Amino acid sequence: MALLPLLLLAAYAAPGLGALVEKWWDITFVNANPDGLFERRVVGVNGSWPPPPIELTVNDTLRVHATNKLDKPTTLHHHGMFFNGTSYFDGAAGVSQCGIPPGETFTYDVDVANSGQWGTYWVHSHASGHYVDGLRAPVVIHNVPETHVYDDEFTVVIGDWYHDQHEDLLKQFISRGNPGGAEPVPDSALIYFTHNGQYLRSSTNPNAVGFSENATLPFEPGKTYRLRIVNTSAFSMFFFWIDGHDMRVIEVDGTDVQEFPASLLSLTVAQRYSVLVTARNDTSSNFLLHANMDTDMFDVVPDGLNPNTTATIVYDKNAATADGVDKDAYFDFPDISLVPIIQEPQQKATHQIVLNVLFDTMTDGTNRAMFNNITYNTPVVPSIFSELSLGQDAVQAQLYGPTSFVLNQFDVVEIKVVNFDAGKHPIHLHGHKFQIVHKSTDFTSDDPTLNPPLMEGQLNPVRRDTVQVPSMGSASLRFVADNPGAWFLHCHIEWHLEAGLAVTFFEAPLEAQQKLKPPQFMFDQCKAMGVPTAGNAAGHTGADLSGLKVGPFQQKLGWRPKGIVAMTGCVLTATLGMLTVAWYAWGGHISDEEVEDEVRRRQEARSARPSIFSRMKKN
Repeated sequence: MALLPLLLLAAYAAPGLGALVEKWWDITFVNANPDGLFERRVVGVNGSWPPPPIELTVNDTLRVHATNKLDKPTTLHHHGMFFNGTSYFDGAAGVSQCGIPPGETFTYDVDVANSGQWGTYWVHSHASGHYVDGLRAPVVIHNVPETHVYDDEFTVVIGDWYHDQHEDLLKQFISRGNPGGAEPVPDSALIYFTHNGQYLRSSTNPNAVGFSENATLPFEPGKTYRLRIVNTSAFSMFFFWIDGHDMRVIEVDGTDVQEFPASLLSLTVAQRYSVLVTARNDTSSNFLLHANMDTDMFDVVPDGLNPNTTATIVYDKNAATADGVDKDAYFDFPDISLVPIIQEPQQKATHQIVLNVLFDTMTDGTNRAMFNNITYNTPVVPSIFSELSLGQDAVQAQLYGPTSFVLNQFDVVEIKVVNFDAGKHPIHLHGHKFQIVHKSTDFTSDDPTLNPPLMEGQLNPVRRDTVQVPSMGSASLRFVADNPGAWFLHCHIEWHLEAGLAVTFFEAPLEAQQKLKPPQFMFDQCKAMGVPTAGNAAGHTGADLSGLKVGPFQQKLGWRPKGIVAMTGCVLTATLGMLTVAWYAWGGHISDEEVEDEVRRRQEARSARPSIFSRMKKN
C-alpha cells in the first residue's frame, strides 16, 4: 500500500522526467517594516513576509495550494507562464477565475515541463490589489543545462513600497478629488536578494531578511555570477547598475539571448533581466549596487521619498565600501537589440489590432484609462467561462463586452500599441511571449531615428512578455494565436489597470471548448460568491448584455448644438453691425435721427435676451 502514492507520483512525473513540486501557501495578513520607516499590515504567506521564493527545474510541475485567509477574494498569477491547455489556472480575477473566496483553497498547477519555458519569472496576486500590499515573490526555472556558464547565481528583487493600504490609495486615486489622475507615489524603494531558494539575511539582524542598505551580496574574487533582476513594483520603473563592475545581459523575460554589454538597465514594472557579472580580483573594497526610481513618472517627488536605493556587494566585510558613482544620464535599455539564442523568424501578420492609449477625465469626474476610448470593466461572468459556455456563438466578440477581441487559431496577431498619454506604460500579455517587431519613440515624427519603418522578414526579433511604450511612442508586437483560452492584455502599473487600461483576447474559442476542462472546484467557488459561470459577459443568452457595467465615458467637451446656434446668431448680428458701420462710412445717406433710432432698437433687443455667457453655461 505504501508503494501506491510513489507509483502515482512517478507516473505523474514520468512524461517530463521531472518532479512534482508542491507548495502550501496560507495567504494571510501580517505586519512588516521592510524599509525601516513604517510598520504596516501586508499580505504575506504562512505568517511571514516576503512570500517565499520558488525555484524549479525545467522538467518540473509546480502545484500551489493557495488558501485565502484574507477578508476579500484573491488569486495567484504566475507571471509569464503560458498555461497552454489550462488557461483557467492563469490567476487573473474576472478573466480566468472568479477569485478564491475567503476561507477557501485553490490549487494551481503550473505545467512547467510541457511549457518549454525556463528563466526568470514571478508570482503575484491579480485581485483586490493584494500584490500592491505585498503578495509577490520571484520564481526561477532552471534549465538543464543552462545556456550560459557561470559559477553561482542570485535573484535581485527590486520594487516600490507604500505605507498606506492599497484600498485607501485606490479611493484617493480614482476620485472626483483627483481629476488629473495623479498616481499614488510610493514611500520608498526596496532591494533584496535570494540564493538557492532562500532570502539573504540582513547584515545587521541574522534573523531577518536584508533590505536595501542592510542587504548584501557576497562575491568571491574571479567568479562569474548570474544576477536575475525582477521588478515587482506596482508603479515604479527602475534604473539598475553596479559600481566597479560590467554587466552582460543574457536573458530577458524568460528568453535566453546572446551576451549584450550593459552599463545600465531600465526595468519597467514586471520586467526581468539576467546579467553576468565577473567579480574583481581585488578584495580591498566593497561596491554599491544601485536601483534608482524613474521619478519622471511621478507627478511630485515627496520630500520624504529617497528614490535612489542601494545594496552592497561584499568582498570583505571588514573592507570599506567605495563611494557611490552616479550616472550622468538615464536612458531606456535597447531591448529590441537583443538576439534570442533560439531563433524564431518573424512571421507576416494575418490579423492586426491597434490599441490607442489615452487617459481622460470622465463624465463622473474621475480620471480613467482607455484603450481606443473605452475603459475596461470586469465582466459579470469571468471571461474563460463565457468562452467555454457560449457554444457556436463564442466567436462573436460583442458578447464578451466592449473591450474584447476574438482571435482565430494560428492567426499571426500584430498588436500595435500607440501611446497618446503623457506617461510611460508597461504593456503585459498573458499566455504568450511576443516578438517586438517595431518600436517608435515618436510616432508623429518623420525622423527614421525616432519613428523607423517596420521591417518585414526579421530573422530573430527579441521575445518577451512585458514591453514599455513611452509617451507619444508605439510598439508593434507579434505572436501566434496557438494557445486557446481567454487572455488579458493590460498595463502592469496597478493603478492604470485599476483605472481600466486593459482588454481581453478570446483565443480560438471553439478549440478552447474542446481542449479546456476547468476543475469542478472552480465552479463551486464561483457559486459560493454568487458569480455566474455561463452565458455572455452579463450572464445572459444571446446579445442581451443588460447588467454589464460599462463606462464611465469621456466628457463631451466643446460646443453643443444649442451653443453653436447661439454663437452663430451672435456672430451674424456682429457681422451685420460691422457691415452697417462700413456702409455709413462709405457714404450711406440716412439722417442722424434714423441712426439714433436704430441704435436704440438694437440695445432694447439685446437687453431682452440672455447673454452669450449664460447660454454657454446652460448648453
